Amino acid sequence: MQDAATGQAARLIAGGAATVAGAVLADSSIEHYRGSFENRTMVLPLVTATLSILTNGAVVAGGRPAVPKLLASWRLTAPIHVAAIGVGAVGFGFHSYNILKQPGGVTWQAIFYKAPIGAPAAMVLAGVLGSAAMTLQAGGRSLGPVPLLSGRALAGTAALGIAGSAAEAALLHFRGAYHNPAMYLAVTIPPLTALSLAGAAITGRGHPITVAALGLTAALGLIGSAFHAYGVSRNMGGWKNWRQNLVVGPPIPAPPAFTGLAIAGLGALLLMGRGRRD
Repeated sequence: MQDAATGQAARLIAGGAATVAGAVLADSSIEHYRGSFENRTMVLPLVTATLSILTNGAVVAGGRPAVPKLLASWRLTAPIHVAAIGVGAVGFGFHSYNILKQPGGVTWQAIFYKAPIGAPAAMVLAGVLGSAAMTLQAGGRSLGPVPLLSGRALAGTAALGIAGSAAEAALLHFRGAYHNPAMYLAVTIPPLTALSLAGAAITGRGHPITVAALGLTAALGLIGSAFHAYGVSRNMGGWKNWRQNLVVGPPIPAPPAFTGLAIAGLGALLLMGRGRRD
């Protein structure tokens, strides 16, 4: 039978997965619109991200009557999470190929301005975290051969995701020449958070510093979106020219990936605390 701590951890992890999927949905919508949906498969991440938000939202809501039973059904949600992982992996391959096929191969110009590989990887993370949350909610103890109740595997996954998001932020902020000192926050706080969370995954013990770092990282994701929105407003025409400036300006949906992964990390720490109490 599921205990209260495990249920709360499942809701946190599902909330984190839904937030990451929301970032992917918004970011992919803008980027694929910019690409005129040239490849018909470009609509797939929008579909899987939307379904991921709905199914993870059902876990966050618990067993409340307002949640349709279909959304809480493992038979439906398991294929959705697998599809999210698959679409993310295929998207990662497409985006990598898009960079490799450019004249001169892998160049800074191609990495800066061609298909970003961060969004498809985030879709994979949303699928993995969503699968874990649904398994925990259903009373499961492992996801395939990977144990979940200790929280260590999930902490490692969240740490890897935060580190990857920080690497993408470092790349894009370097493109922006770090013209605003606040841009350094995204390449200092999240990497330190990832290291602290990775340490917790290795030792099986969380630390108040890790909790505080995850809280800062979650807040940074929301603050980053506000900064990016301000950056969009500074382009010619500002928000009156939103159709163009949303596409060419800093990506507003990207920073909340930090928020989602940090929330999932807090869920993993809760599982660790539960394990020590058993």
